[in-house]
Amino acid sequence: MNQSETAFITRIKPSDSFTTGSRFRLRWFTPTTEVNLCGHATLASAAVLFQYKQNVNPVLVFETRSGDLAVTQKGEGYVMDFPLNPPTQEDPSEFRDVIKTAVGNHPVQDVCLCSNTKKLLVRLADSCDRSVLTHLKVDPVALQNSERSGRVKGVILTMKGSPDCQPGYDFYSRYFAPWNGIPEDPVTGSAHTVLGSYWSEKLGKKKMLAYQCSSRGGELELEVRDDGRINIAGQTITVLKGTITL
Repeated sequence: MNQSETAFITRIKPSDSFTTGSRFRLRWFTPTTEVNLCGHATLASAAVLFQYKQNVNPVLVFETRSGDLAVTQKGEGYVMDFPLNPPTQEDPSEFRDVIKTAVGNHPVQDVCLCSNTKKLLVRLADSCDRSVLTHLKVDPVALQNSERSGRVKGVILTMKGSPDCQPGYDFYSRYFAPWNGIPEDPVTGSAHTVLGSYWSEKLGKKKMLAYQCSSRGGELELEVRDDGRINIAGQTITVLKGTITL
């Protein structure tokens, strides 16, 4: 489909339908590979089942490569129950080339790596304005060529937000994963399993409001839980419906 991820939902029990079933299998594919976790496509999958298949259950559970992921309807949106992926602090010099390619000469305040997701988190200095992050031009080919060790499969660029302004975002981000065929992802739930952990610790907050600053950006409500998981809430808009005939 040439989207960041395309989701495939299948029934587990032959007796279930997409209207009556409460558990389904879910897999996600980028244009080049299958991935272990995708928030955007999980949100979309639940929305399709709730809105278009009129699923009767209050909670849907998806069996995935990241374990069971539950999605609950909440008002006009949905809340996803995801694993939390804490990153560890790294020496920026070990990732000098990829950082330089991503942010140029802009000052960097922190560099962390989540080894199990292979996501590198690069925090811009608090002295940077949001426009610095928004206007960055990241060359996906150069970014992929700058990191060939296999330690990194995605780069998260982030900066502290402006909670005193309306609507009061705690942090901003962008996400690039050319190693998986994604030049830039519009809004990335899996990246926020890393971001949520990082910023919760830095800000001393469990509940946060985040904004991903891609050209087709989006808002995410986050709640870091004491059981080592994170709730990610958001809304969906349907842009296209169709049927694939095999």
